[in-house]
Amino acid sequence: MAFKKDSVAGTMVFIIILSLVCSFMITGTVEILKERKLAKKREEVQQFVLKAADIDISQGDFSELFAQRVKPKMVNLATGKVTEKANLLDFDERMASINPETSSKPKKDTAKIKTMANDIRIFEVYDTNGQLASIVMPIYGKGLWSIIYGYMAIKPDLNTIENIVFYEHGETPGIADFVTDPQWLALWKGKKLFNEKGKIAIKVIKGGAKDGDIHGIDGVSGATRTGVGIQRLVEFWFGVEGYQTYLHTLAAEGK
Repeated sequence: MAFKKDSVAGTMVFIIILSLVCSFMITGTVEILKERKLAKKREEVQQFVLKAADIDISQGDFSELFAQRVKPKMVNLATGKVTEKANLLDFDERMASINPETSSKPKKDTAKIKTMANDIRIFEVYDTNGQLASIVMPIYGKGLWSIIYGYMAIKPDLNTIENIVFYEHGETPGIADFVTDPQWLALWKGKKLFNEKGKIAIKVIKGGAKDGDIHGIDGVSGATRTGVGIQRLVEFWFGVEGYQTYLHTLAAEGK
């Protein structure tokens, strides 16, 4: 029996075939867009980490530079130990921080982040001679209006700040722009996180830090609460619930 395209059966077959073709096309497009999104995220992470490590990325291929000089690692905050993870550049820190299976609530949430990932991705950065130059660690916490996201690099002495960058925030435009101002961020370079007793001592000081203050960062007039938020998030991440156990582990290993 001849198949009639204009019959009910023919129409149904056409609709089914068309639906399958459209489904395959949409699936393929979603996969392509997903990979492009992942690739863009990898590139952003690489650039921010290199910038935090105070490495000039204006010349050459930053991805190649990252591959040559940076070693991503996953650290368990509770134990301070490095854990085995694959595809670290694709690790989604924000999803891990809200997934009940991979996160926990801080006991003292001074950074006002509500939940945090149990495992955190850090980056060891090496100089051209293969010597450890700095360790870049993600930091984030509540400012005045928003969660401020950034990276801080510390030198191998595990105390001196190499550099700091903030790459995302929703603070008041025009008032809290200092968060990404290179001149203000440069004030952090060379400052000491901890005092002689090993206590976190970094401070964002309203009215400005005194000359010779190795822990003080100038606050910005009109944006005091944003500055306080940044101080608190740094205190949190380099405190007991943040990287402190990991840093103690490194110190014991003589890193």
